[in-house]
Amino acid sequence: MSTPKERIQELREQIRYHNYRYYILDDPEISDAEYDRLLKELKDLEAAHPEYLTPDSPTQVVGGGVLETTFAAVPHPTRMYSLANAFNRQEIAEFEASLNRALGLLENHPQVYLLEYKIDGLSVNLIYQDGLLQRGLTRGDGVVGEDVTPNLLSIPDIPRRLREPLSLEVRGEVYLPIETFLELNAHLEEEGLAPFKNPRNAAAGSLRQKDPRISARRGLRGLFYGVGRPEALGVRTQEALLERLAGLGFSVEPHYRRAEGVEGVEAGYQAMLAQRRQLPFEADGITVKLNDLALWAELGYTAKTPRFAIAYKFPAEEKPTRVLRVVFQVGRTGRVTPVAELEPILLDGSTVSRVTLHNESYVQELGLRIGDTVLVHKSGGVIPEVLRVLTDRPRGSQPVEWPHACPECQIELVLSGKIHLCPNPLCPAKAFESIRHYASRRAMDIQGLGEKLIEQLLQKGLVRDAADLYQLKLEDLENLERMGRKSAQKLLQQIEKSKTQGLERLLFALGIPQVGESTARNLARRFGHLDRILSASVEELDAVEDIAETTAQAIHQALARLAMRAFIERLRAAGVSFEAQEKPQGDALAGLTFVLTGELSRPRDEVARALEALGAKVAGSVSKKTSYVVAGPGAGSKREKAQQLGVPILDEAGLLALVEQRGASLSQSTPVAGRG
Repeated sequence: MSTPKERIQELREQIRYHNYRYYILDDPEISDAEYDRLLKELKDLEAAHPEYLTPDSPTQVVGGGVLETTFAAVPHPTRMYSLANAFNRQEIAEFEASLNRALGLLENHPQVYLLEYKIDGLSVNLIYQDGLLQRGLTRGDGVVGEDVTPNLLSIPDIPRRLREPLSLEVRGEVYLPIETFLELNAHLEEEGLAPFKNPRNAAAGSLRQKDPRISARRGLRGLFYGVGRPEALGVRTQEALLERLAGLGFSVEPHYRRAEGVEGVEAGYQAMLAQRRQLPFEADGITVKLNDLALWAELGYTAKTPRFAIAYKFPAEEKPTRVLRVVFQVGRTGRVTPVAELEPILLDGSTVSRVTLHNESYVQELGLRIGDTVLVHKSGGVIPEVLRVLTDRPRGSQPVEWPHACPECQIELVLSGKIHLCPNPLCPAKAFESIRHYASRRAMDIQGLGEKLIEQLLQKGLVRDAADLYQLKLEDLENLERMGRKSAQKLLQQIEKSKTQGLERLLFALGIPQVGESTARNLARRFGHLDRILSASVEELDAVEDIAETTAQAIHQALARLAMRAFIERLRAAGVSFEAQEKPQGDALAGLTFVLTGELSRPRDEVARALEALGAKVAGSVSKKTSYVVAGPGAGSKREKAQQLGVPILDEAGLLALVEQRGASLSQSTPVAGRG
């Protein structure tokens, strides 16, 4: 039995280790709930034994730290703090009582609070000078953060220029929308890479990319809720501060509400908890802040946390259950994925009976056997995931044995990195998944073509792949189970309608490796017709916005395969449109690469889109491959590097002249994503 002093030291070491895994490596080993339990145990022990409290205890410092080997370490002009946590109504009552004692009021005096969702993302600090964004930092340890300015500039919710010439620090959360998180993990798994454990770590990993173009492709968003010095905005309440931030051009989470006293906080908490799953982002609780900013100044801060605010955490959604068996599914690319079938449990409002185990190495890392009891939660509040195997292993548990042959067609599997693949192009499971993907809402959107119907069509030999859908006749469908004449007519109408969905959706529907919705959209805008993509070189594909060379090679190889060409020709014969619905981009600047720096007369992202609309490539950094650097007032290191490399430097007038020489213009009406 350890002494209190020994247990305190043990907890500190554990928490420091998990801080490093969570904040620095973006690769946590334990859930937030487990971490919170460790931290609470340490706080309680230190409160009971204050003689052992030290300034470097994890309870006294902001979690995080700076990964100095990757990004520059920069001090925050005003320190950033983390919030203390509450987990129940009693702890909120204790929080209010502590406020009232500090303010010289009766302990049960009801205070007025503002409740906001606590977004599970990465805290950032944006530094503006005279209305212009100068620098963006991660929270780090609260005193020093990481300079991730180029990566933050790709986020549409972050204005580069404020609507007023103010100098201030703006605090908020960078997050990955749940839908984007699911798509990113699916893409990573498709490539044989480890998926992110949750949206928070996906956001942190996406923001901490050395190449800002990768951050830009990830679809990060931001929501903002505070400033370094509230007096800089001349407001008196937190509610007015949020309204002021929105007026300056920041995205603000709209579901905040006022609450009075402990009862009001509890009622608001329950209402916001019930609404949680309707949000586009993951929220792990709410923040409870005194609405009166004058009280903030009066109450001040501890070494780690503000005294005027607290986080009221949502209950952890994780439960134990038993693994009954492991089955293997074959996806549309032939990837074989293990899936654990579980004793059903009710988790976060829905019954969970199956959970993906990703790949063979994931199963090995878990140490999972059939019959084990495992702890399950919902990653991102959506996807069931095994957190860990619980220690009490029953007798008779069985190892998970990977099949040597495809479970659907019995062809021998091949190993590609960590991925087991079925190489059979006629595998029925691959056909099923390919048709389902082709008909899905974000692809060709063939409503009414569900899984059961696809299975029937394949079983009866009516289709072999998605191109056969366009050959279906009324008599093929009306006698199928649960169809009838009217349903068959509606489905045929949907199939006919899908022919006009356009190039962007078609490219996504084809299931080309590494071509998600964003890449499909960029290809469609750049080329305008599928035939131009089919004849494009790797270099021409690489010049498309957000497409790296490896992706360009993968697209080129996939489209060159005889099976893909034959499939496309059958779609052409069926009358499927290969035209982009948006006006195709021009090619006046094709082959040129630009880097934009300094202040321009229009937001740089708007100028970048105008250049890309003319076929140019816009990069985030200067290299020997850069054709021109466009430098406005305030240009710094990029101008200097261009001079060192001998890259031509243009001012804005020079850029306009270059474009005009090529018979084009930078339209003022080019669509812009986000704010300037």
